[in-house]
Amino acid sequence: MAVCRLGLIGYGAIGKAVCTAFAGDDLVKIPAVMARRVRDLGPDGPIVLTEPEQFFQQQFDAVLEVAGHQALRDYGERVLLSGADLVVTSIGAFAADPDLLERLTDAAGRFGRRLIIASAGIGALDILSAAAVGGLDSVRMVVRKDPTAWVGTIAEEKFDLDAMTEPTVLFEGSAREGARLFPQNVNISAAVALAGLGLDKTHLTIIADTTITTHIIEVEAHGVFGSFRFVEDVVPTEDNPKTGKIVAMAVVKTVRQLASPLVIGL
Repeated sequence: MAVCRLGLIGYGAIGKAVCTAFAGDDLVKIPAVMARRVRDLGPDGPIVLTEPEQFFQQQFDAVLEVAGHQALRDYGERVLLSGADLVVTSIGAFAADPDLLERLTDAAGRFGRRLIIASAGIGALDILSAAAVGGLDSVRMVVRKDPTAWVGTIAEEKFDLDAMTEPTVLFEGSAREGARLFPQNVNISAAVALAGLGLDKTHLTIIADTTITTHIIEVEAHGVFGSFRFVEDVVPTEDNPKTGKIVAMAVVKTVRQLASPLVIGL
């Protein structure tokens, strides 16, 4: 099977994990990373470029975005126009910019490429999207993280996170509005919404929970197929309490399936 040449936009915790996972890999090669500052990743590592023009001069089969909403807005369409598939992790950007998904989907179609929305930190998207084929009546999602995970978000404007003594609802409404207000924390809600009923019809509740140290995420759906309830309880990363450890693992899985002769859960 042909080697997948993967470009990387962003070199934070997820980017580092992806580079580490595919160091010396036979099926996935990473020629270059676009980041804000130059780094030396060693003689066998990818080159790190800070100039977009230099990055897009490289030849990629796919480009993985792990740099945030603005990076997706700035470079998403250009990736597809360059002839590469685009793997997206900053899915919440589609909530803040309703036209972005349409523009990227259109670009992918015109140039025969794929816009791939990574499952990243949430599971059960396969069964949810399958249920949507027959028809969904409701999709509800609850995201619980301890108060420190909400530091640096809009929640600080209304709540004293340091003084919380009991679980507190920070937000309740549509997945579109929740992903827009909490762009670093609930990209997963946008993924659930796009797999099911859409950003405006998916109900989201966000809770700062003083009783937990993990991230507990629940998805409940009802429709023609019946009903299901999915719950995950994941450990946050040490350097970023907003993100669970499973996110980097899931992104590596998504990238591996771009090149693997065996694909599970498509």
